[in-house]
Amino acid sequence: MSELNTNAFWMPFTPNRTFKAAPRIVERAEGIYLYDKSGRKIIDATAGLWCSNAGHCRSEIADAISEQARKLDYSSIFNFGHELSFEYAERLVQYTPDGLNRVFFGNSGSEAVESALKIALQYQRARGKGTRTMFIGREKGYHGVNFGGISVGGIAPNYQSFGQPVKANHLRHTLDIERNAFTRGLPEHGLELAEDLERLVTFHGADQIAAVIVEPFSGAGGVVLPPKGYLKRIREICDQHDLLLIFDEVISGWGRTGSPFASQEWDVTPDMMTSAKGITNATVPLGAVFVNDKIYNTVMDAAAEGMVEFFHGYTYSAHPVACAAGMATLDIYDREGLLTRASGDIGTHWENALHSLADLDNVIDVRNYGLVGAIELRAPEGLKGRFGGKASALAWDAGVMARGIGDALCMSPPLIVEAHEIDTIVNTLREVISGLA
Repeated sequence: MSELNTNAFWMPFTPNRTFKAAPRIVERAEGIYLYDKSGRKIIDATAGLWCSNAGHCRSEIADAISEQARKLDYSSIFNFGHELSFEYAERLVQYTPDGLNRVFFGNSGSEAVESALKIALQYQRARGKGTRTMFIGREKGYHGVNFGGISVGGIAPNYQSFGQPVKANHLRHTLDIERNAFTRGLPEHGLELAEDLERLVTFHGADQIAAVIVEPFSGAGGVVLPPKGYLKRIREICDQHDLLLIFDEVISGWGRTGSPFASQEWDVTPDMMTSAKGITNATVPLGAVFVNDKIYNTVMDAAAEGMVEFFHGYTYSAHPVACAAGMATLDIYDREGLLTRASGDIGTHWENALHSLADLDNVIDVRNYGLVGAIELRAPEGLKGRFGGKASALAWDAGVMARGIGDALCMSPPLIVEAHEIDTIVNTLREVISGLA
């Protein structure tokens, strides 16, 4: 077989020259495992990119995709429709928090966030509050890579390269290793950090702010969990100042915390919620914004009869093949009880296994909830901020795919993971971390 030519592909979020000098190529996948061209088996402890929640290559989803592509492969969703899009939307809202009964479809988490920000602006104008054009995000937050997403996001390299075209400011992040190291579940300390929203409202004025957008827990920021009571206090402050609250649940949704959505797990209902990734088990790109009835009705009622109410959408919104994949994914989630599995024995086993690494000198923190977790490493002076990447590369060589973020190894295994597979992940990482220098 000829050598793979890697020249043409400009890879995203990747040091291309480094990668192409020594490519790591995945040939196939099954369940929680990836396989390279030599047949070597690697445990996917990240569910791809937080997204293959039901495991890889599920035949039920593949069959649904194939069947739909042979029946209706595409139809415009602008002034036309197909029945599956409406059926799928009706089914999706059976899983969402009470009141979030409307669905706007896109193709990714980035597009879901962009759509949610536009809906917030449209809503404010529709109710006569057009001065509300600013957004409040949070440090370490990740909301995709469109211009709106990088503006409200708190991952510095993402917006430092391109600026912040959308007006935004940011809450302080809630990572406090000094006070919360090795916490099991939600941290005890940090509730007071929610008051930073009051400071920003006072500084900018509530009449300038359209919405607050946060991830229930920061995923790409390093698995930063909210302190106890933090999200409820954010909700209270939003209500006090008549601000919309958007939860970005692209990562935290679809069973990751032990409930369908983290907002349900932590009993805080936003006004809008974004979703993607696990919504189709990552087989076909699809994103969604779940919107409450008040926002939807306000936007509808403000437009003249017969006029387009919201000038926004995508060619592939509610793509029929994506909807079919989503329906089949929901069937698996329901049949196998995956959306609540992380709240049971497997979640407890995950927690105990991760925290067993606390005895290693190179480990300064372990964070976990449900089936997500992070191991914070003690980085040498010359590698601070990059030590997780070094550990991730060594873990891959040892047979585990774990994501390096800053100085942490971050993981979100498929929800089908079994206890013995968790043990293999953690035992492998113990060897890797013990050998770090």
